[in-house]
Amino acid sequence: MLEGLVGGLTDIIYPNKCPACKTKVVGRWHDHFLCGHCRSKIKKNLPPFCHSCGRRLSKSGFAKNICPSCQKARMHFDRAFSPFTYEGPIKEVIHEFKYRGKDYLGKPLSRMMIDFVREYNIGAHLMDSVVAVPLSKARLREREFNQAHILAVHIGQAFNKEVLSDVLCRSRHTLTQTELKPEERLANVKDSFLVISPAAVNGKNLILVDDVLTTGATSSEAARALKDAGANIVFVLTLAN
Repeated sequence: MLEGLVGGLTDIIYPNKCPACKTKVVGRWHDHFLCGHCRSKIKKNLPPFCHSCGRRLSKSGFAKNICPSCQKARMHFDRAFSPFTYEGPIKEVIHEFKYRGKDYLGKPLSRMMIDFVREYNIGAHLMDSVVAVPLSKARLREREFNQAHILAVHIGQAFNKEVLSDVLCRSRHTLTQTELKPEERLANVKDSFLVISPAAVNGKNLILVDDVLTTGATSSEAARALKDAGANIVFVLTLAN
């Protein structure tokens, strides 16, 4: 009886609609939060992975284990990983989560990231703590939550890792990266991160969490700040790239 009541309340709070296409989802929402059609359309990021940005390598990158883009641009993080490519239904769901206030999507989305880490044995056991890429104060006021922090909390719980919530901040407000050309993104985020508590990251291996990695400029600059403060290894984990 109690389970039925909880299930009914869940259906009210989290309507059984696919967040990507808005059609009804059959079954319990937390088990199947995407409809079957959208699940089948999600493009998984499959190996071999670029040893820098984590994207699937084309044949031209096989020999060096690195994609052409990463050969040209040095990233400050050690490696990045993403379970999906940023297109189709997963892109729409991330937009619902990030821009339309649907913070409850953080739990099922983080579960996808957790499953990916376990499937490919990425090495979460070697990492000490989890850090979310922070928002500026202005953007946090606008959105009312940091989507990266929500993902980071669930990831930390899954792997029994401490989430360092107040060690990394934005030292200045920046333009939205989506509005900029690739060559403008590095300049936009340069020197935009500050480590408040260097002692908390000194000598540690960290998982840096965000929702999307595009050019890698934001994650790279955040990783640079962490390493300048004494962090050892910085892996980046995002939903999509």
